[in-house]
Amino acid sequence: MRALVKFSIPMIIGNLFQQVYTIVDSAIVGHYNGETALAAVGASYALTTVFISIAIGGGIGASVIISQHFGAKRYAQMKTAIYTAMLTFLGISILLAGFGLLFSRQIMTALNTPADALEIAVVYLNIYFYGLPFLFMYNILSSLFNALGKSRIPLYFLIFSSLLNVVLDWYMVAVLELSVPGAAYATFIAQGFSTILSFLVFLKELRKYAEKADGIFSRSELRLMTRIALPSILQQSTVSIGMMLVQAVVNGFGTQILAGFSAAMRIETLCIVPMSAIGSALSSYTAQNIGANRKDRVSQGYRAANIMIILIAVLLCMILELFHTPIITMFLDAVPSTETVAIGESYLKFIGFFFCMVGFKMAVDGILRGAGDVKVFTVANLVNLAIRVQLSWFCAPAWGVAMIWYAVPLGWFANFCISFAHYKTGKWKMKNIV
Repeated sequence: MRALVKFSIPMIIGNLFQQVYTIVDSAIVGHYNGETALAAVGASYALTTVFISIAIGGGIGASVIISQHFGAKRYAQMKTAIYTAMLTFLGISILLAGFGLLFSRQIMTALNTPADALEIAVVYLNIYFYGLPFLFMYNILSSLFNALGKSRIPLYFLIFSSLLNVVLDWYMVAVLELSVPGAAYATFIAQGFSTILSFLVFLKELRKYAEKADGIFSRSELRLMTRIALPSILQQSTVSIGMMLVQAVVNGFGTQILAGFSAAMRIETLCIVPMSAIGSALSSYTAQNIGANRKDRVSQGYRAANIMIILIAVLLCMILELFHTPIITMFLDAVPSTETVAIGESYLKFIGFFFCMVGFKMAVDGILRGAGDVKVFTVANLVNLAIRVQLSWFCAPAWGVAMIWYAVPLGWFANFCISFAHYKTGKWKMKNIV
């Protein structure tokens, strides 16, 4: 418990501060520019989260391999894997940024973005895509720090850049009156500055290991990382892709419902952060213990993680049940519409009871990912995605937007059952990645 808490707490705090970027964007834009501007940022949020998930999932996949090298004291191979990961994901981020800039309008149109919010959403997305390489590299660097057991270092930079983003958001939106583009530029500047500082400190940290790397790029290391990264990206993206496809359904209900749903989704994403961080911590924890031939400690870490999840879930549920109204109105202007507030409150009051389930799912997924046992884990996340999308697409138009609420915990529960059943077989202990 002590080892896992020490390792995961900086990751939880760091991921919470990372969510400050999008929450501050929404809160300041909604407060100063109204529900249409909030709906525009919300309409693009599901898509931007997919790209964030690709970066986080790729970083987790790379960190598993690097953690196992680190645990086994193979420092030359570890350095080669690190250089390979950074070069690969820099290239991927540039390609994705170019794709996003070319097709942002077509994507937002396909997602049924309300006509009055479409132009604002496209402008916000285009600025976001210019900063995508910074976003990718920051997340990769954070995962690499975690693989070396240095989870506090990226936390310090993230806190600084998050506070910088808050100041720039307020200045550009409230003072310079740049509206939605101002919020996007604030995020771009803050993330870029944080990435450059993180890169310089990471290079300094890497010099502590005297062994020279076998090279700056290795196809064999890339293949190993890809085996873990692709399912990790899928797992991280399941919620985001599902959110994007569900967003297309919500968009069809109009701007007011979209604004309320967008505000509530910001809070849900924030609440999931500690669960996701615990799952990521278990991945590195599992990989390091497998590398050190201490598989017996993994089950101890899993029990400790579940205790942490239950305590956090109870706290989150109490907060949402008691304070759902002020939380939602924080994102809205002085005179919000009744429908917008009601939708946001309804979702928060419902979902607050189910955060333990997503925590259990992410914990067991984290162990399977850290062990390199990714097949069942991948199937479980695909089932999660299928349940959320099908219930939303086929039931919400017939029975109302509340059907989207019910699809979320059902997907989480199915994912957990499949992954946990495979964990209990113990087959993950037989995997040997590196």
